[in-house]
Amino acid sequence: MGDTYKHKGLRKKLVESIRAKGIEDDRVLSAIDAIPRHLFIDNAFEKFAYQDKPFPIGSGQTISQPYTVAFQTELLNIERGDKILEIGTGSGYQASVLSEMGAKVFTIERHKPLYNQVRKFLPTLGYRPKFFHGDGYLGLPSFAPFDKILVTAGAPYVPEALKDQLKPGGLLVIPVGTTENQIMTSIIKSKDGTIQVKEHGDFVFVPLLDKRSWD
Repeated sequence: MGDTYKHKGLRKKLVESIRAKGIEDDRVLSAIDAIPRHLFIDNAFEKFAYQDKPFPIGSGQTISQPYTVAFQTELLNIERGDKILEIGTGSGYQASVLSEMGAKVFTIERHKPLYNQVRKFLPTLGYRPKFFHGDGYLGLPSFAPFDKILVTAGAPYVPEALKDQLKPGGLLVIPVGTTENQIMTSIIKSKDGTIQVKEHGDFVFVPLLDKRSWD
């Protein structure tokens, strides 16, 4: 399946719908416009790929709603060259957005089938983040510190390991709450190591599971 003029036209309509919902960062919108979302989902959903909705991708996971991807990405305020840790690779769509914006992406996935699939697929689109199969609660201490950390699953709390792996001046974006509802939260680590917390409204994500729940 290629990326046709029809797909590109549908992407532009998707971008405008996301803009109308409040996303203002043109760099984020340009990245979403550039990435063929229909290639990240099952062929059965291909005709719905540019609706602003999540879709199942296997292993009980979903590809996030494009607005949600844009919202989290805008909160990160990405600069080209930022070293970013993503917790929850999933379909690889979010990692592609970050890569398209010039970030150096390190991404962790706990589901082995998704990990194996995505690390082969993304390079075919020209995106080459560093892939890891592991426990997102632990982050990647061997590769820390990170400029930004993005969690793409709902967490019951903010893991201390992730805060520790932020650079001074770094930013963590994470949905925090119950399995039914989470509050999008940004954690800003000041130069002296103190933490500032901001909340950005309600969202619903699949849960962030630890090593005890691996495949």
